[in-house]
Amino acid sequence: MKSRQFETTVRQKLLQTPAVVLLGPRQVGKTTLARTLAIDWPGGAVYLDLERPADRLRLEDADTYLRAQQGRLVILDEIHRAPGVFEVLRGIIDDNRQAGIRSGQFLLLGSAALALMRQSSETLAGRVAYLDMAPFNVMEATAADMADNTLWLRGGFPDSLLAADDSQSLDWRRDFIRSYLERDVPMFAPRLPAETIGRLWTMLAHNQGSVLNQARLASALGVANPTIDRYIDLLVDLQLVRRLRPWAGNLGKRLVKSPKVYVRDSGLLHGLLALESLNDLLGHPVCGLSYEGHCLENLIQAAGSLRVPYFYRTQVGAEIDLVLEKGGKPEIAIEVKRSMTPSPEKGFALACDDLQITQRYVVYPGQERIPLRHGAQAIGLLDLAALLAQG
Repeated sequence: MKSRQFETTVRQKLLQTPAVVLLGPRQVGKTTLARTLAIDWPGGAVYLDLERPADRLRLEDADTYLRAQQGRLVILDEIHRAPGVFEVLRGIIDDNRQAGIRSGQFLLLGSAALALMRQSSETLAGRVAYLDMAPFNVMEATAADMADNTLWLRGGFPDSLLAADDSQSLDWRRDFIRSYLERDVPMFAPRLPAETIGRLWTMLAHNQGSVLNQARLASALGVANPTIDRYIDLLVDLQLVRRLRPWAGNLGKRLVKSPKVYVRDSGLLHGLLALESLNDLLGHPVCGLSYEGHCLENLIQAAGSLRVPYFYRTQVGAEIDLVLEKGGKPEIAIEVKRSMTPSPEKGFALACDDLQITQRYVVYPGQERIPLRHGAQAIGLLDLAALLAQG
Protein backbone atom coordinates (compact mmCIF):
# COMPACT_ATOMS: atom_id res chain seq x y z
CA MET A 1 0.00 0.00 0.00
CA LYS A 2 3.05 2.23 -0.15
CA SER A 3 2.43 3.27 -3.77
CA ARG A 4 -0.45 5.66 -4.31
CA GLN A 5 -2.52 6.28 -7.44
CA PHE A 6 -2.08 9.99 -6.79
CA GLU A 7 1.66 9.75 -7.49
CA THR A 8 0.95 9.46 -11.24
CA THR A 9 -1.15 12.63 -11.15
CA VAL A 10 1.61 14.61 -9.45
CA ARG A 11 4.21 13.39 -11.94
CA GLN A 12 2.02 14.40 -14.87
CA LYS A 13 1.40 17.88 -13.48
CA LEU A 14 5.11 18.44 -12.87
CA LEU A 15 5.79 17.57 -16.51
CA GLN A 16 3.23 20.19 -17.59
CA THR A 17 3.89 23.17 -15.28
CA PRO A 18 6.89 24.91 -13.66
CA ALA A 19 5.54 24.55 -10.11
CA VAL A 20 3.01 22.33 -8.35
CA VAL A 21 1.48 23.13 -4.95
CA LEU A 22 0.50 19.89 -3.20
CA LEU A 23 -2.11 20.56 -0.53
CA GLY A 24 -3.38 18.20 2.15
CA PRO A 25 -3.68 17.75 5.90
CA ARG A 26 -0.67 16.72 7.95
CA GLN A 27 0.27 13.03 7.97
CA VAL A 28 -1.69 12.35 4.78
CA GLY A 29 1.46 11.21 2.97
CA LYS A 30 2.63 14.34 1.11
CA THR A 31 6.24 14.05 2.30
CA THR A 32 6.41 10.32 1.57
CA LEU A 33 5.10 10.90 -1.94
CA ALA A 34 7.53 13.78 -2.54
CA ARG A 35 10.51 11.72 -1.37
CA THR A 36 9.40 8.88 -3.66
CA LEU A 37 9.34 11.28 -6.61
CA ALA A 38 12.79 12.57 -5.68
CA ILE A 39 14.38 9.11 -5.88
CA ASP A 40 14.15 8.78 -9.66
CA TRP A 41 13.39 12.31 -10.88
CA PRO A 42 15.34 13.04 -14.11
CA GLY A 43 18.23 15.34 -13.24
CA GLY A 44 17.85 14.64 -9.53
CA ALA A 45 16.00 16.45 -6.76
CA VAL A 46 16.68 18.37 -3.56
CA TYR A 47 14.33 18.20 -0.56
CA LEU A 48 14.06 20.93 2.08
CA ASP A 49 11.90 20.60 5.19
CA LEU A 50 11.25 24.20 6.19
CA GLU A 51 10.33 23.18 9.72
CA ARG A 52 14.03 22.36 10.21
CA PRO A 53 16.12 25.44 11.08
CA ALA A 54 19.07 24.12 9.04
CA ASP A 55 16.93 23.89 5.89
CA ARG A 56 15.38 27.33 6.46
CA LEU A 57 18.91 28.71 6.78
CA ARG A 58 19.66 27.58 3.23
CA LEU A 59 16.95 29.93 2.02
CA GLU A 60 18.29 33.05 3.72
CA ASP A 61 19.55 33.95 0.26
CA ALA A 62 16.81 32.03 -1.49
CA ASP A 63 17.46 33.43 -4.96
CA THR A 64 21.11 32.34 -5.03
CA TYR A 65 20.44 28.92 -3.50
CA LEU A 66 17.48 28.03 -5.71
CA ARG A 67 19.16 29.19 -8.92
CA ALA A 68 22.08 26.92 -8.02
CA GLN A 69 19.67 23.94 -8.21
CA GLN A 70 19.05 24.50 -11.92
CA GLY A 71 17.97 21.27 -13.63
CA ARG A 72 16.85 19.58 -10.42
CA LEU A 73 13.39 19.32 -8.89
CA VAL A 74 13.30 21.45 -5.72
CA ILE A 75 10.86 20.17 -3.08
CA LEU A 76 9.92 22.68 -0.37
CA ASP A 77 7.99 21.03 2.47
CA GLU A 78 5.88 23.14 4.87
CA ILE A 79 6.19 26.08 2.49
CA HIS A 80 4.05 28.30 4.75
CA ARG A 81 7.18 28.65 6.91
CA ALA A 82 8.83 30.73 4.17
CA PRO A 83 6.13 32.78 2.41
CA GLY A 84 8.71 35.21 1.04
CA VAL A 85 10.04 32.48 -1.24
CA PHE A 86 7.07 32.84 -3.62
CA GLU A 87 8.39 36.11 -5.05
CA VAL A 88 11.79 34.51 -5.63
CA LEU A 89 10.19 31.55 -7.38
CA ARG A 90 8.35 33.86 -9.77
CA GLY A 91 11.60 35.44 -10.95
CA ILE A 92 13.35 32.09 -11.38
CA ILE A 93 10.41 30.55 -13.26
CA ASP A 94 10.19 33.55 -15.61
CA ASP A 95 13.92 33.46 -16.30
CA ASN A 96 13.75 29.73 -16.95
CA ARG A 97 10.91 30.26 -19.41
CA GLN A 98 13.12 32.60 -21.36
CA ALA A 99 15.70 29.79 -21.46
CA GLY A 100 13.09 27.31 -22.69
CA ILE A 101 12.58 25.48 -19.36
CA ARG A 102 8.84 25.30 -18.70
CA SER A 103 8.13 22.37 -16.38
CA GLY A 104 9.25 20.27 -13.43
CA GLN A 105 11.07 22.89 -11.36
CA PHE A 106 9.36 23.18 -7.96
CA LEU A 107 7.10 21.01 -5.79
CA LEU A 108 5.66 22.90 -2.81
CA LEU A 109 3.94 21.07 0.06
CA GLY A 110 1.54 22.68 2.51
CA SER A 111 -1.28 21.98 4.96
CA ALA A 112 -3.42 25.15 4.94
CA ALA A 113 -5.15 25.25 1.58
CA LEU A 114 -6.73 28.72 1.45
CA ALA A 115 -3.82 30.54 3.07
CA LEU A 116 -1.28 28.86 0.82
CA MET A 117 -3.32 29.39 -2.32
CA ARG A 118 -3.74 33.05 -1.44
CA GLN A 119 0.00 33.50 -0.92
CA SER A 120 0.99 31.67 -4.09
CA SER A 121 -1.74 33.00 -6.40
CA GLU A 122 -0.67 36.58 -5.75
CA THR A 123 2.82 35.92 -7.14
CA LEU A 124 2.68 32.70 -9.17
CA ALA A 125 -0.48 33.22 -11.22
CA GLY A 126 -0.21 31.26 -14.47
CA ARG A 127 2.92 29.50 -13.24
CA VAL A 128 1.54 27.01 -10.72
CA ALA A 129 -0.88 24.07 -10.56
CA TYR A 130 -2.75 23.08 -7.39
CA LEU A 131 -3.43 19.50 -6.34
CA ASP A 132 -5.33 18.32 -3.26
CA MET A 133 -4.02 15.13 -1.68
CA ALA A 134 -6.65 13.26 0.29
CA PRO A 135 -6.22 10.26 2.60
CA PHE A 136 -6.36 6.76 1.10
CA ASN A 137 -9.57 6.15 -0.83
CA VAL A 138 -11.69 3.06 -1.39
CA MET A 139 -10.00 2.20 -4.72
CA GLU A 140 -6.53 2.32 -3.18
CA ALA A 141 -7.62 0.37 -0.10
CA THR A 142 -9.31 -2.32 -2.21
CA ALA A 143 -6.22 -2.65 -4.41
CA ALA A 144 -4.30 -3.40 -1.19
CA ASP A 145 -6.85 -6.09 -0.16
CA MET A 146 -8.19 -3.97 2.68
CA ALA A 147 -11.89 -4.22 3.52
CA ASP A 148 -14.05 -1.14 3.09
CA ASN A 149 -15.30 -1.51 6.68
CA THR A 150 -11.70 -1.11 7.88
CA LEU A 151 -11.27 2.03 5.77
CA TRP A 152 -14.61 3.35 7.03
CA LEU A 153 -13.77 2.70 10.70
CA ARG A 154 -10.15 3.88 10.72
CA GLY A 155 -10.23 6.48 7.95
CA GLY A 156 -7.65 6.95 5.25
CA PHE A 157 -4.67 8.47 7.06
CA PRO A 158 -1.86 5.94 6.48
CA ASP A 159 -0.71 5.55 10.10
CA SER A 160 -4.28 5.06 11.27
CA LEU A 161 -5.35 2.73 8.47
CA LEU A 162 -2.24 0.53 8.69
CA ALA A 163 -2.07 0.32 12.50
CA ALA A 164 -1.63 -3.12 14.07
CA ASP A 165 -5.12 -3.10 15.58
CA ASP A 166 -8.15 -0.86 16.13
CA SER A 167 -6.92 0.29 19.55
CA GLN A 168 -3.59 1.54 18.20
CA SER A 169 -5.39 3.17 15.29
CA LEU A 170 -7.67 5.09 17.65
CA ASP A 171 -4.69 6.15 19.79
CA TRP A 172 -2.98 7.56 16.69
CA ARG A 173 -6.09 9.52 15.70
CA ARG A 174 -6.52 10.95 19.18
CA ASP A 175 -2.89 12.11 19.17
CA PHE A 176 -3.40 13.56 15.69
CA ILE A 177 -6.45 15.55 16.81
CA ARG A 178 -4.59 16.81 19.90
CA SER A 179 -1.56 17.88 17.85
CA TYR A 180 -3.74 19.83 15.44
CA LEU A 181 -5.37 21.73 18.28
CA GLU A 182 -2.13 22.33 20.18
CA ARG A 183 0.12 23.10 17.22
CA ASP A 184 -1.61 23.84 13.91
CA VAL A 185 -4.52 25.97 15.10
CA PRO A 186 -2.19 28.39 16.96
CA MET A 187 0.15 28.40 13.94
CA PHE A 188 -2.43 29.16 11.25
CA ALA A 189 -4.90 31.14 13.36
CA PRO A 190 -3.09 32.54 16.40
CA ARG A 191 -6.05 34.69 17.43
CA LEU A 192 -8.55 31.83 17.52
CA PRO A 193 -8.93 29.79 20.74
CA ALA A 194 -7.81 26.23 20.07
CA GLU A 195 -9.88 24.78 22.93
CA THR A 196 -13.10 26.29 21.58
CA ILE A 197 -12.34 25.09 18.07
CA GLY A 198 -11.79 21.61 19.50
CA ARG A 199 -15.22 21.73 21.13
CA LEU A 200 -16.77 22.88 17.86
CA TRP A 201 -15.01 20.08 15.95
CA THR A 202 -16.51 17.54 18.37
CA MET A 203 -19.96 19.13 18.08
CA LEU A 204 -19.75 18.89 14.30
CA ALA A 205 -18.86 15.20 14.68
CA HIS A 206 -21.98 14.59 16.78
CA ASN A 207 -23.99 16.37 14.07
CA GLN A 208 -22.24 14.74 11.10
CA GLY A 209 -24.00 15.53 7.82
CA SER A 210 -26.55 17.88 9.36
CA VAL A 211 -27.60 21.18 7.87
CA LEU A 212 -25.53 23.84 9.63
CA ASN A 213 -27.37 25.62 12.44
CA GLN A 214 -25.02 28.46 13.32
CA ALA A 215 -27.27 29.96 15.97
CA ARG A 216 -27.44 26.71 17.95
CA LEU A 217 -23.67 26.17 17.75
CA ALA A 218 -22.98 29.78 18.68
CA SER A 219 -25.26 29.53 21.69
CA ALA A 220 -23.62 26.29 22.87
CA LEU A 221 -20.12 27.79 22.57
CA GLY A 222 -21.04 31.22 23.90
CA VAL A 223 -19.85 33.09 20.79
CA ALA A 224 -21.45 35.22 18.08
CA ASN A 225 -22.83 33.70 14.87
CA PRO A 226 -20.10 35.16 12.59
CA THR A 227 -17.46 33.63 14.86
CA ILE A 228 -18.75 30.14 14.05
CA ASP A 229 -18.13 30.91 10.37
CA ARG A 230 -14.52 31.84 11.11
CA TYR A 231 -13.95 28.68 13.15
CA ILE A 232 -15.43 26.43 10.45
CA ASP A 233 -13.45 28.33 7.80
CA LEU A 234 -10.26 27.29 9.59
CA LEU A 235 -11.28 23.61 9.78
CA VAL A 236 -12.23 23.72 6.09
CA ASP A 237 -8.92 25.42 5.24
CA LEU A 238 -7.01 22.66 7.05
CA GLN A 239 -9.06 20.13 5.01
CA LEU A 240 -10.47 18.53 8.13
CA VAL A 241 -14.10 19.52 7.54
CA ARG A 242 -16.16 19.71 4.35
CA ARG A 243 -18.81 22.39 3.94
CA LEU A 244 -21.14 20.92 1.30
CA ARG A 245 -23.12 23.69 -0.36
CA PRO A 246 -26.78 23.36 -1.32
CA TRP A 247 -27.66 23.45 -5.00
CA ALA A 248 -29.28 26.83 -5.51
CA GLY A 249 -30.43 27.09 -9.12
CA ASN A 250 -33.55 29.01 -9.96
CA LEU A 251 -36.33 26.43 -10.06
CA GLY A 252 -39.01 28.52 -8.40
CA LYS A 253 -38.92 26.21 -5.38
CA ARG A 254 -38.18 26.88 -1.74
CA LEU A 255 -34.75 25.35 -1.24
CA VAL A 256 -32.70 24.79 1.89
CA LYS A 257 -29.97 27.45 1.75
CA SER A 258 -27.64 26.46 4.60
CA PRO A 259 -24.72 24.07 3.93
CA LYS A 260 -24.25 20.62 5.37
CA VAL A 261 -21.07 20.03 7.34
CA TYR A 262 -19.08 16.78 7.45
CA VAL A 263 -15.89 15.75 9.23
CA ARG A 264 -14.07 14.69 6.06
CA ASP A 265 -12.13 11.67 7.28
CA SER A 266 -14.35 9.00 8.84
CA GLY A 267 -11.52 7.86 11.12
CA LEU A 268 -11.15 11.34 12.61
CA LEU A 269 -14.93 11.47 13.04
CA HIS A 270 -14.79 8.25 15.04
CA GLY A 271 -11.75 9.50 16.96
CA LEU A 272 -13.63 12.61 18.02
CA LEU A 273 -16.49 10.37 19.23
CA ALA A 274 -14.16 7.76 20.87
CA LEU A 275 -15.48 4.89 18.72
CA GLU A 276 -12.80 2.19 18.72
CA SER A 277 -14.31 -0.86 17.06
CA LEU A 278 -16.78 -1.59 14.28
CA ASN A 279 -19.26 -2.80 16.92
CA ASP A 280 -18.93 0.53 18.74
CA LEU A 281 -19.67 2.34 15.48
CA LEU A 282 -22.60 0.14 14.42
CA GLY A 283 -24.28 0.73 17.79
CA HIS A 284 -23.84 4.51 17.75
CA PRO A 285 -26.48 7.00 16.48
CA VAL A 286 -23.90 8.52 14.08
CA CYS A 287 -23.51 5.23 12.17
CA GLY A 288 -25.74 6.05 9.18
CA LEU A 289 -24.46 9.57 8.69
CA SER A 290 -20.89 8.40 9.22
CA TYR A 291 -21.30 5.93 6.36
CA GLU A 292 -22.90 8.66 4.25
CA GLY A 293 -19.96 10.99 4.84
CA HIS A 294 -17.48 8.18 4.10
CA CYS A 295 -19.17 7.46 0.77
CA LEU A 296 -19.60 11.10 -0.24
CA GLU A 297 -15.95 11.94 0.48
CA ASN A 298 -14.75 9.02 -1.65
CA LEU A 299 -17.13 9.86 -4.49
CA ILE A 300 -16.28 13.57 -4.52
CA GLN A 301 -12.61 12.66 -4.69
CA ALA A 302 -13.22 10.16 -7.52
CA ALA A 303 -15.36 12.64 -9.48
CA GLY A 304 -12.45 15.05 -9.84
CA SER A 305 -12.33 18.81 -10.13
CA LEU A 306 -14.52 19.07 -13.25
CA ARG A 307 -17.61 17.99 -11.30
CA VAL A 308 -18.85 20.34 -8.57
CA PRO A 309 -20.51 18.67 -5.54
CA TYR A 310 -23.72 19.90 -3.92
CA PHE A 311 -26.65 18.51 -1.99
CA TYR A 312 -30.27 19.29 -2.84
CA ARG A 313 -33.17 19.73 -0.47
CA THR A 314 -36.47 21.53 -0.74
CA GLN A 315 -38.62 22.71 2.14
CA VAL A 316 -41.19 20.02 1.29
CA GLY A 317 -38.81 17.06 1.53
CA ALA A 318 -37.37 16.42 -1.93
CA GLU A 319 -33.72 15.57 -1.27
CA ILE A 320 -30.52 14.26 -2.91
CA ASP A 321 -27.49 13.46 -0.73
CA LEU A 322 -25.01 14.37 -3.47
CA VAL A 323 -25.50 16.18 -6.76
CA LEU A 324 -22.54 16.28 -9.14
CA GLU A 325 -22.76 19.21 -11.51
CA LYS A 326 -20.68 19.51 -14.68
CA GLY A 327 -20.60 22.53 -16.95
CA GLY A 328 -23.27 24.23 -14.85
CA LYS A 329 -25.73 21.36 -15.30
CA PRO A 330 -26.71 18.81 -12.63
CA GLU A 331 -25.49 15.51 -14.07
CA ILE A 332 -25.51 12.76 -11.40
CA ALA A 333 -27.69 12.18 -8.34
CA ILE A 334 -26.49 9.95 -5.51
CA GLU A 335 -28.27 8.70 -2.40
CA VAL A 336 -26.50 6.67 0.30
CA LYS A 337 -28.22 3.82 2.14
CA ARG A 338 -26.46 1.60 4.65
CA SER A 339 -28.79 -1.30 3.94
CA MET A 340 -28.46 -4.50 1.92
CA THR A 341 -31.99 -3.89 0.60
CA PRO A 342 -31.73 -0.25 -0.50
CA SER A 343 -34.70 1.61 -1.86
CA PRO A 344 -34.74 5.28 -2.91
CA GLU A 345 -37.16 7.56 -1.14
CA LYS A 346 -39.96 9.26 -3.06
CA GLY A 347 -38.27 12.58 -2.24
CA PHE A 348 -35.16 11.42 -4.11
CA ALA A 349 -37.20 10.76 -7.26
CA LEU A 350 -38.97 14.13 -6.96
CA ALA A 351 -35.64 15.92 -6.55
CA CYS A 352 -34.16 14.14 -9.58
CA ASP A 353 -37.20 15.13 -11.60
CA ASP A 354 -36.82 18.75 -10.42
CA LEU A 355 -33.24 18.82 -11.70
CA GLN A 356 -33.93 16.61 -14.76
CA ILE A 357 -31.23 14.13 -13.73
CA THR A 358 -31.34 10.72 -15.39
CA GLN A 359 -28.15 9.22 -13.85
CA ARG A 360 -29.51 8.13 -10.46
CA TYR A 361 -27.52 5.93 -8.08
CA VAL A 362 -28.13 4.52 -4.61
CA VAL A 363 -24.87 3.54 -2.92
CA TYR A 364 -25.14 0.58 -0.54
CA PRO A 365 -22.72 -1.86 1.18
CA GLY A 366 -23.28 -4.64 -1.38
CA GLN A 367 -21.46 -5.35 -4.64
CA GLU A 368 -24.24 -6.33 -7.06
CA ARG A 369 -25.80 -3.69 -9.30
CA ILE A 370 -29.58 -3.77 -8.84
CA PRO A 371 -32.23 -1.84 -10.84
CA LEU A 372 -34.51 0.09 -8.49
CA ARG A 373 -37.71 2.07 -8.83
CA HIS A 374 -37.73 5.69 -10.02
CA GLY A 375 -35.04 4.94 -12.60
CA ALA A 376 -32.31 4.48 -9.97
CA GLN A 377 -29.65 1.79 -9.67
CA ALA A 378 -28.17 0.32 -6.50
CA ILE A 379 -24.39 0.17 -6.74
CA GLY A 380 -21.45 -0.47 -4.40
CA LEU A 381 -19.17 2.36 -3.34
CA LEU A 382 -16.13 0.90 -5.11
CA ASP A 383 -17.96 0.44 -8.43
CA LEU A 384 -19.41 3.95 -8.43
CA ALA A 385 -16.06 5.52 -7.45
CA ALA A 386 -14.38 3.66 -10.34
CA LEU A 387 -17.14 4.77 -12.71
CA LEU A 388 -16.75 8.41 -11.70
CA ALA A 389 -12.95 8.23 -11.94
CA GLN A 390 -13.27 7.20 -15.59
CA GLY A 391 -14.86 10.58 -16.31
